[in-house]
Amino acid sequence: MKSLLKHLSPFAPDQSGAVSALFEFGGLIVICDAGGCTGNICGFDEPRWFTRPGAVFSAGLRDMDAILGRDDKLVAKLQAAMQDSDLAFSAIVGTPVPAIIATDFQALKRMAEKRTGRPAITVATTGTHHYDRGASAAWVELFRTFATERVPVEPGTVGVLGASPLDFSCVNAGTHLSRALEKEGWRTVRCYGMGAGLDSVRTASAAERNIVVSPAGLAAAKHLEKTFGTPYEVRCPWIPARTLDALPRIAGSNVLIVHQQFAANALRECILSIHPGARVTVASWFLMEPEFMREGDFPIPSEEAFVEAVESGGYDAIVCDERLRTALPRSMRDGIFDFPHFAVSGRLIEEV
Repeated sequence: MKSLLKHLSPFAPDQSGAVSALFEFGGLIVICDAGGCTGNICGFDEPRWFTRPGAVFSAGLRDMDAILGRDDKLVAKLQAAMQDSDLAFSAIVGTPVPAIIATDFQALKRMAEKRTGRPAITVATTGTHHYDRGASAAWVELFRTFATERVPVEPGTVGVLGASPLDFSCVNAGTHLSRALEKEGWRTVRCYGMGAGLDSVRTASAAERNIVVSPAGLAAAKHLEKTFGTPYEVRCPWIPARTLDALPRIAGSNVLIVHQQFAANALRECILSIHPGARVTVASWFLMEPEFMREGDFPIPSEEAFVEAVESGGYDAIVCDERLRTALPRSMRDGIFDFPHFAVSGRLIEEV
């Protein structure tokens, strides 16, 4: 029962991460479900849905469609939706229904490409993992499909991988990340999926370097390095000002940060620059890459494990999404500093 949440809301699942990764690339995104998963994504997990148009549809599977695996009906709907449109590609994203009936996503990809005459991406998400795994799979498929030709490297050009509102709780995160990197001296910043579109993906090999800002972007960075030799580095150049402004108030020498790993690592360096003698531990409910962990860092497998870690850790301060406060006993809720994480709480911030 380690997945049981008694006090917290369910975190954004893998199909939401896949949709978030693909949202701004001008494709037709089809959620392979009966309607419920699509409603959850568009109603709760994708804040850009309310601010800009997006071609996100439900496959509208009915009981017998799912039981009999009527892929031809799904592809026919997809063809009709793409007809007379300028959508560049189609993407079929999995949910628990196709996972249970063992849908052949590669066959769906071939059928969709044949019927529509345009590229198709399939992401075999199951709804049983967290958002970052779905986003990671979608990024890899996107670059594998469209970043196929090597172009000359453009000096001063940098790519940003792994950015989404689910990680940064801000629909303008791409702008903030780009500004931060421009201040470092980069002339052209391509924040894939948050400002940089499909044309940038097609010419991804032009980047002199890639910056990976969340674990969800790491697999794509490794793919681009293997394919084109593009080096990458893991770091997060932007943290919301509301979080940074609170850091001088942190008292004590034992601090816990709970967020996505790479943003938490960046915040750790900020805290250590202010409090050099502090002991700062990073933990996450989501992907934790061992090579970027320090001694004491740990994954959080359950709500119960989170409470136990806080009880036994003796932390003077906890920097996390304030929604996590509700999982802790009242006696342990002091000393919490807010670090919003949309995939955890659905809380959106806006910074200019």
